[in-house]
Amino acid sequence: MRLWGVAHAVDDLYQGLVPAVVPYFVLERGYGYVAAGGLTLAATLGSSLPQPVIGLAVDRMRLGWLAAAGIALAGLGLGLSGLAESYRAVWLLILLSGLGVAMFHPSAGKAAREAAGDSTTAMSVFAAGGSVGFFLAPVLATPALAAWGVGATVLFVPPALLTAYVLFRGRHRQRALAAARGAARTGVDRWGPFLVLTAVDVVRSVVFFGVSTFIALHWVRDLHASAGLSGVALACLLGGGVAGTLGGGRIADRIGMVRAVRLGTALTVPALAGLCLTPGRLAPLLFAVLTGAALNVPFAVLVKLGQDYLPTRPGTAAGVTLGLAVSIGGLIAPALGLIAESHGPRGVLGVLCAVPLLGLLLAAFLVEPQVPAGPGR
Repeated sequence: MRLWGVAHAVDDLYQGLVPAVVPYFVLERGYGYVAAGGLTLAATLGSSLPQPVIGLAVDRMRLGWLAAAGIALAGLGLGLSGLAESYRAVWLLILLSGLGVAMFHPSAGKAAREAAGDSTTAMSVFAAGGSVGFFLAPVLATPALAAWGVGATVLFVPPALLTAYVLFRGRHRQRALAAARGAARTGVDRWGPFLVLTAVDVVRSVVFFGVSTFIALHWVRDLHASAGLSGVALACLLGGGVAGTLGGGRIADRIGMVRAVRLGTALTVPALAGLCLTPGRLAPLLFAVLTGAALNVPFAVLVKLGQDYLPTRPGTAAGVTLGLAVSIGGLIAPALGLIAESHGPRGVLGVLCAVPLLGLLLAAFLVEPQVPAGPGR
């Protein structure tokens, strides 16, 4: 779990770097809001659309090298994007980085579930790794980008290559551990509840990507704060996400997975309203933390719940819940950019306040998974 948690953190560092570097592309290259949303769209296209297919391949074939290759590609694509001159080249490099993320999640999600067993708390360690990566992105990127500009993205290539090397060297040991623990799972796949869960995850993703893309611009353009303070706001959002992910696993083990999903979705509405409406530059930081926490309470829970709904297809389930459903929220970034053109980043946050209500309605149709009896349980 530690290995896959760290690897997940490194992989999702490159997803988190996209919203962290977008304000600097806007400020240095003169990109408009729609162009800024287009960069998020590129990362989303690369990371979301291929993941179900990759998940099917992971369930059917031995692809122990896939996670390592994915991290390497994610780091190289994002790291080189700041050196590219044209918008087209930047867009393509971020697209390739997203593809690397798509290669990592199904394989890593399957291996992490084999290690976690039936514990949502243990699975939250793996999921929290992704939240840590998102959190570290602005913390590490903001000082570097403020000092050296967008070209500083190249500094983030080495962590990807080092982690890819470690995973590639350990692929045979991970395969042996999976065999020793009886990785094969039995049961009946329940596609109906899984589709409902996917819809809930998409709604959560829309809110998360919308807030993470425009929260820094909200501080700069609406609150007239410095670029440094805008990076702090993004870090607060993502730091709250780490706490929410870890807390969500423990909550689910106590009150049930479905109730945990509903609780996190319901708490998102007041937290996001406070972020949007609270005056000042420092006071809204508290609501940035609370918004991140509420949004991520269901994160690990949805990953494990999806694999419980599809017990014979853990790679496919991980590819959808960690990949397609999570990343597809970025597809609406250009539409949110149009709203920002007319009403500013605050207008985007105001629209997003209502979106979790749809997720809460969908979550009402979720059911607890059927738990198999026997000594294995």
